[in-house]
Amino acid sequence: MRSRTKNMCFKISMSSIPTTTTITILLVLSLSYSLIHSSSSSSSSSSTTPPPLPILPIPNAFQLQWQLTNMALFFHFGINTFTNSEWGSGHVDPTTFNPTELNASQWIRVAKDSGFSRVLITAKHHDGFCLWPSHYTHYSVRSTQWRNGEGDVVSDLAVAAKDAGVGLGIYLSPWDRHENCYGKTVEYNEFYLAQMTELLTRYGEIKDVFLDGAKGEGEKDMKYFFESWFSLIHQLQPGAAIFSDDGPDTRWVGNEGGAAGSTCWSLFNRSAAGIGRVDFDSKYQSEGDPSGPDWVPALCDISIRPGWFWHASEHPKSARTLLNIYYKSVGRNCLLLLNVPPNSSGIISAEDIQVLKEFSDLRNSIFSINLATNAFLNASSTRGGIHDSRFSPNNVLKEDIHTYWAPEENQSSWTLYINLQELVSFNVLQVQEPIQMGQRVIEFHLEALNQGGVWNRVANGTTIGYKRLLLFPQVKSQYLKLVVDKSRAEPLVSYLGIYMDPVTILSDIQDEKLVGRFNGSRVLRTRSTTYNDSHIATM
Repeated sequence: MRSRTKNMCFKISMSSIPTTTTITILLVLSLSYSLIHSSSSSSSSSSTTPPPLPILPIPNAFQLQWQLTNMALFFHFGINTFTNSEWGSGHVDPTTFNPTELNASQWIRVAKDSGFSRVLITAKHHDGFCLWPSHYTHYSVRSTQWRNGEGDVVSDLAVAAKDAGVGLGIYLSPWDRHENCYGKTVEYNEFYLAQMTELLTRYGEIKDVFLDGAKGEGEKDMKYFFESWFSLIHQLQPGAAIFSDDGPDTRWVGNEGGAAGSTCWSLFNRSAAGIGRVDFDSKYQSEGDPSGPDWVPALCDISIRPGWFWHASEHPKSARTLLNIYYKSVGRNCLLLLNVPPNSSGIISAEDIQVLKEFSDLRNSIFSINLATNAFLNASSTRGGIHDSRFSPNNVLKEDIHTYWAPEENQSSWTLYINLQELVSFNVLQVQEPIQMGQRVIEFHLEALNQGGVWNRVANGTTIGYKRLLLFPQVKSQYLKLVVDKSRAEPLVSYLGIYMDPVTILSDIQDEKLVGRFNGSRVLRTRSTTYNDSHIATM
């Protein structure tokens, strides 16, 4: 059976390319094929080549599943929804809470229809009001007129999520402005763990537990026993990913603008960070640490509206704005947590639903068809030789993180050659690593052959991780090269896609150096204009 990579050399149309360039292309491809063939011959007499060693740190099972989901919806809902506030005082009459049309099934339907497979809810925000009937406080749905005090928002959402196959997460605010025991170290930690236990034992499987260190200025001093909390959470829900400023499982990206750094490592040093620190390093949170000993991928959080809770006077961002955010979060090795607050009736507002639909339609129109699907691929080398399909460059066209291209060890260059078989116009590159083997790539770039027979660099990128999206000026070419310039170990590529985005304006995909505390207590600091960490070569 003849391989696709071997056939590639005979499927190139040279009619429109100068003779000298034709010779150059054939020499490059022949050389790469010779290298592969040599590798194959040298290994044919030995036993099957095993996969490469993972490079530490690597994700655990639930961290891996968390990253594969790409996006989650956050539902900020509570007393604040009815008082036009963001941070409640903790002393509002609980009967103020009365969502007469509450429909958690609608929330889940909106999430699923929009492409979100996880949701989180503010089971308790800073005001201390609980959306479930806790046994440890009267400041909850039990003290409202809603459903005659018999309602349970968390239960409604848990049932709807389970029925739809959507993962459920909870946010339990450490800061509590209602409880008198707040500020008493042992007493409040006992209280907090008791409420956490209720949430983790009443409502089935919990996929995410979201914590933060938010606290207003001048509030009581409070020492949280975070390590005890983490241990209990993992004991009661072994598959739950715990989020905080520094993990242990996922980390805050350091701002509320929904944007990671153009360099973003899942590697991190937890001992260099801390939950709720006022002197936190937003750049470290955003970029991670290529030498970090811990696997703690970043989460980008942002609200669809200006506020985190619903306000009648506010309106949602546009679908195009959400797409820009998608490039700077999911497209930079992060999970996007998009807040969509239910209104005071207890449902998602129609205008928010419309924006989410448009956002979903935009993503589908751009990313549903990989323009490289029918390409012929070659590589500078292949682990185990060309006949070992387990590490073939053709694997990068499969949407499966467990299949990948792997080069031979101890190589001086790592290149994938792509023949699209025809001239194709595109302006987006998607690259993915099999992160279960560790995050490896430090720098890479994409080149395209123009009509004059010259290889031009289209874009530069730094880290890849689970997913990297690079947007650049439109290119029209048949021949591409993905070159890994620097890597922590032999680079592995699980997916490569090229797409055409006719909507996004390149200047909108810029880095904004944001700092922020959860729920928007810090503001924009500076702005720069780097596009996807790329130096653009116009074709």
